[in-house]
Amino acid sequence: MKWHHVQENWSAFYEAIQDKWPEADEAELDEIDGDQRGFVRYISELTGQDPSESREEIREWLRGEIPSDVVMDPIHDNHSIALSSKYVNEGEDEYDDDARFGDDEEE
Repeated sequence: MKWHHVQENWSAFYEAIQDKWPEADEAELDEIDGDQRGFVRYISELTGQDPSESREEIREWLRGEIPSDVVMDPIHDNHSIALSSKYVNEGEDEYDDDARFGDDEEE
C-alpha cells in the first residue's frame, strides 16, 4: 500500500498500527492525523530508534495488507469500479446493475 492510503483513511489504520506498535497511543495518533513525518517522529520516539530506522520499519509495515475498513469504503469501491471500465465492452456502463445475470436472487 502507499502512504496516501494511510493518510486518506488514517483512523482506519489505528488497529493495524497498534498491532505493529502495541505501545502506540490512540490520542497521539489522533494528533498525527496522517502526517507521514509526524508518524516517523512518533515511531522513533516510541521505539527509541533513529528516524531512518523508523522510516524503514514503516516502509516494511506499508508492504502489508490494507485494513478491511479501507477496502470496504464506498470511495475505494467506486474507484475500483471506475478502473474496471477498461474491461467493459463499448456502449456498456460499468456502473450498470448486473441483475440481468440472474444471480441476485439466489440463496
